[in-house]
Amino acid sequence: MATPPSQQPPPSITVPSTASPSVPTVTQPAASQLKLDNIQGDVLSGLPKKTETLYFFQITDTTKFREDLSNFIPHIKTVAQVIQDRKTIDDYKRSHGHHTGFKAVLVPIVGANIAFSHFGFQELKIDDAKLADTAFLSGQRVDAGANLSDKGTGTGADFVPDWEDAFKEEIHGVILLAGDSHHTVDKKLREIEQIFGVGGAAASLKEVATIRGDSRPGDQSGHEHFGFLDGVSNPAVIEFDKDIPPGPAPINAGHILLGETGDTLERDPWMVDGSFLVFRYLFQKVPEFDDFLDRNALQGPGMTHQQGADLLGARLVGRWKSGAPVDITPFEDDPELGPDPQRNNNFHFKAEATFQKMCPFAAHIRKTLPRDDLERFAGFSLAKNRIMRRGIQFGPEVTKAEKTAKKTFHGRGLLFLAYQASIVDGFQFIQKSWVNNVNFPIGTPEVPGVDPILGQGQGRNVGVTGYDPNDPKANLKLDAAWVISRGGEYFFTPSIKGLTDTIAVHA
Repeated sequence: MATPPSQQPPPSITVPSTASPSVPTVTQPAASQLKLDNIQGDVLSGLPKKTETLYFFQITDTTKFREDLSNFIPHIKTVAQVIQDRKTIDDYKRSHGHHTGFKAVLVPIVGANIAFSHFGFQELKIDDAKLADTAFLSGQRVDAGANLSDKGTGTGADFVPDWEDAFKEEIHGVILLAGDSHHTVDKKLREIEQIFGVGGAAASLKEVATIRGDSRPGDQSGHEHFGFLDGVSNPAVIEFDKDIPPGPAPINAGHILLGETGDTLERDPWMVDGSFLVFRYLFQKVPEFDDFLDRNALQGPGMTHQQGADLLGARLVGRWKSGAPVDITPFEDDPELGPDPQRNNNFHFKAEATFQKMCPFAAHIRKTLPRDDLERFAGFSLAKNRIMRRGIQFGPEVTKAEKTAKKTFHGRGLLFLAYQASIVDGFQFIQKSWVNNVNFPIGTPEVPGVDPILGQGQGRNVGVTGYDPNDPKANLKLDAAWVISRGGEYFFTPSIKGLTDTIAVHA
């Protein structure tokens, strides 16, 4: 079994022995020149899910795996199929939405996708040099020390991160299974294991670890474990989305998909319409975070202690728990604005380059998508830095004992998943150059500090400014990290054509 972090056993990871979120709101797909039946479904559409299982594997028989893969490909859900699934879900909601007195029944839907690490391509003897991404080619274990500031020992290629043991192994690939229920997903997983001969003498892959994520219950569906609405700021894609809501400029498909408009590098044909996938196994120390907010609650006329704690949390994140941005409603939540896609991203930090009364420079959403902090410079675009997030929560709700002790006893957090056309320009750059950089955004009158939510490394010792709207120069010292990485890897999600013509072989 994988070694759990101290006093935080990960309840949702299983390693083989050696002996309701609500479906996220998405814009409607536009008439597109993209080949939607060639792109794996999670990339542009997001697989509909109340639960998701990630099945990490090593290839044990290269020849047989490539044969088995050809039998697996028909089980992969494409973007075109996901669009149809979402229509089915919407039709069902319309026809059953007004019934009362009965427990809601979910449409039984499951989707499978697959992605490979550089080490998996090496095992398959696939030349992936023209993927041309140094982060992908080195793998996340090395990158965790070199660029992400994960805790660990050693340096360079010898860096060993403080991760679950399973993720210190070489991982060749991951199968993603998302659906309406554990039963539906588990049934599909057993079917896929049979395709690859798992459990038999002729297995072509070996399970390294399996992790399950689940939507949080009730009104917390769609919210991460700190309580904030998640997945609000994904980019709109010009060639795919229509009825694009106000907010950051939409991007060309080539900033998510290789070989499409916006991707300027030469690619081998099998790489076209594929996308890099970043996985991070992130544990959240929720009781400790809540205790920090309570101990440092802001004060103001007519403000209760809880309102002061909520305001501090909103300023550290950049949004209220409803999803409403503090740049629009800086001093009190607006629960109707939060989930409204026509309003909840319609801000740009305009004329705020030296001003953090509305939104702190170090706020999580400003660090990870700085908008006009950079795009105010002539000719500057953030398009190449955009990522498409597809994460899901894992672990139980905070217990009464944890609330009382103000200490985490049970593992919970986020299965962070994000697609992009470049890890170096996307996830890695965001984490290294923005999130962990105490001096970003640039040119500010106060030192911003790290992203208080995701910031790692020595920069956390600097603290953050801007947390108090009445005293933007005041510095708030941060506790030890509330979000801790316990594993991860970089993958590439090939197109159906890439899988069929190059990676798989027919028996």
